[in-house]
Amino acid sequence: MAQEIDKNDFEQNEVVVDRVSKAYGTGQFAKPVVTDCSFSLQRGKLTVMIGPSGCGKSTLIRLLAGFEAPDSGTVTMNHKPVSGPSKERLVLFQETALFPWLNTYDNIMFGPRARGEDTAETKATVEKLLETIGLTAFRKKYPSQLSGGMQRRVELARAMINDPQVMILDEPFRGLDAMTKELMWEYYARLFESSQRTHFFVTTDIDEAIFLADRLLIMTHIPTKTTAIVDVDLPRPRKLTDLFESERANEIKMKALTLLHQEAMKSFSGGSKAAADFVDAYAKRKTENGKQA
Repeated sequence: MAQEIDKNDFEQNEVVVDRVSKAYGTGQFAKPVVTDCSFSLQRGKLTVMIGPSGCGKSTLIRLLAGFEAPDSGTVTMNHKPVSGPSKERLVLFQETALFPWLNTYDNIMFGPRARGEDTAETKATVEKLLETIGLTAFRKKYPSQLSGGMQRRVELARAMINDPQVMILDEPFRGLDAMTKELMWEYYARLFESSQRTHFFVTTDIDEAIFLADRLLIMTHIPTKTTAIVDVDLPRPRKLTDLFESERANEIKMKALTLLHQEAMKSFSGGSKAAADFVDAYAKRKTENGKQA
């Protein structure tokens, strides 16, 4: 069962999604995508949402960002209804959105310059970000001269320098090769741990979810809602060795996989190819764990 939101402890929750439903289409053609969904984003924490592919996670991102409004229920931030897009909530999508005519440094500085904040303090922040993401030597390179992983790092830095209260990320490392993706986890974790801002991260990768999250939101098949909330009580700062060698990390992973498997089986019965792939991968993992034991 999903964890209920503690209405008496709103101060720790920066964003609250309360009994939200959303459907597309009208009348008999309406298709429910989100139904009676509730969860919160705790202030200064990294909340990761994971669920079957196509279950409605991207719809929830649009509702949190204010790009769309729920059919019923409420989305609030700091006790105020989310009624539209805001600079307080910044979304990093899957698609690359760097300006090809600007180099790395100027892409990161674009937001502050647009606001008239090209100050010594801002420039110092850019330098620190470049160092954190390992791209100081690539400050004058243009996007076409950077690898896919480097471009993602620049986008992260460009988003972080705008200092949103809530950072929303929609599978930002999807499409990267396995080695690059794992490096991105560490760069992103470093940026998050240095900012102490509220982050909401959506993924379908269980290892990514466990490594990054303070809390996991496990979602049902479509129409989606929160079926469980799992605390990821791994210490920070984190390293990849924590993920692969920690007994506690493996315990959390197997708990999350079991919950996801239950939802994937429901999608699988409906003919979902993504769910079928997950069920097959889950079966293989269970076999491997049995052999290790």
